[in-house]
Amino acid sequence: QVQLVESGGGLVQAGGSLRLSCAVSLKIVSINVMGWYRQAPGKQRELVARIISGGTTNYADSVKGRFTISTDNAKNTVYLQMNSLKPEDTAVYYCNVQKLTWPAFDYWGQGTQVTVSS
Repeated sequence: QVQLVESGGGLVQAGGSLRLSCAVSLKIVSINVMGWYRQAPGKQRELVARIISGGTTNYADSVKGRFTISTDNAKNTVYLQMNSLKPEDTAVYYCNVQKLTWPAFDYWGQGTQVTVSS
C-alpha cells in the first residue's frame, strides 16, 4: 500500500501563491506518472498538472504559465507551485501516483483544500 500525504493548502488572496507538497511512502523514481488533480464543488475532478518519468510535464490550459509541478527524489515528494492564484482555482487538490508496469498501481492522496478569495 502506497501512502500519499498532502500539505500546503489554505486560504490565499487572489494573486497570491501557495506550494502544495505530496510526500510519497516509496521511492518516486519507481513511479511512472505523478500528478495533481482538483475538484471544485459541483464539478468533476480534473487534471491540473502531471509529470511523467523522464521529465515530461503536462498542464491544464487554465494553469499554464502559473503552476509548476516538480519532484524531489531525495525526499520522495511531488510539489505543485501555484502562482497568480485566481478565485476559480478554489478546489480540493489531490495528489495521484501511477505505476504502469507490473505490479501496477494507482493511488490518491486525501486531498488538501485551496481557497482563493477575491
